[in-house]
Amino acid sequence: MRARGELWLPALAVLGAIAGWELVVRWARIPHYILPAPSAVLQMLWADAGSLMAAWWFTLRLTFGALLLAAVGSALLAALFANSRRIEMALMPFAIVLQVTPIVAIAPLIIIYVDSTTAALLLCTWIVAFFPILSNTVIGLRSADPNLRDLFTLYRASRWQRLRWLLLPSALPYFIAGLKIAGGLSLIGAVVAEFTAGAAGHETGLASRIQEASFRTDMPRMYAALLLTSLTGIAIFLLFNALERWCLGRWHASQR
Repeated sequence: MRARGELWLPALAVLGAIAGWELVVRWARIPHYILPAPSAVLQMLWADAGSLMAAWWFTLRLTFGALLLAAVGSALLAALFANSRRIEMALMPFAIVLQVTPIVAIAPLIIIYVDSTTAALLLCTWIVAFFPILSNTVIGLRSADPNLRDLFTLYRASRWQRLRWLLLPSALPYFIAGLKIAGGLSLIGAVVAEFTAGAAGHETGLASRIQEASFRTDMPRMYAALLLTSLTGIAIFLLFNALERWCLGRWHASQR
């Protein structure tokens, strides 16, 4: 019963907000080019489903492609950092520079220097998603119990055995936490990169649909694209929540 209540309460709150929005727009007779009603947004989403879904699919592929590259690259680099302090001291400044430099500032340069617009957008999105996974995974690899480290040393465990049986289980909660952060950031990075690319790309995503709608003052279409973007972000968050429960639910204290 408690789990059902936890699901129904947010759902009722969202439905109440949507109903209030619809009533306010109808009661105040707000023009659709200023603030469209939710019903008008849903009608636009249905009427323009082909174009919007094609754009959504492009943004989704960009988001998860960059996220996959960031996850694999960050995990490998974090394992390297955990085994060599000198390599970490040499390479970590570059990772920090990528993190603290606004993607809006460097995206135009990447789009100029990279021939393929899709590859440029993928690189921009990867830059945004890379550092949170790297930072969390490095912390996780170094958070193994010192007593267990001594035990592995006592039993003369190899580097692979230490990594497989001690460091990876210790780092897994941190790695998934980094994925949860990077999942939302990768979607933001994809949208920002698309905004920066403008009309230069042969393939276009939801950001391009939002720009086109803003130029034409087509507010229902803009809100429909925003709705798809928001729902995608929520779905990514729920996906990694489910992954966290599946990976950690049986043994980690955070899921008990």
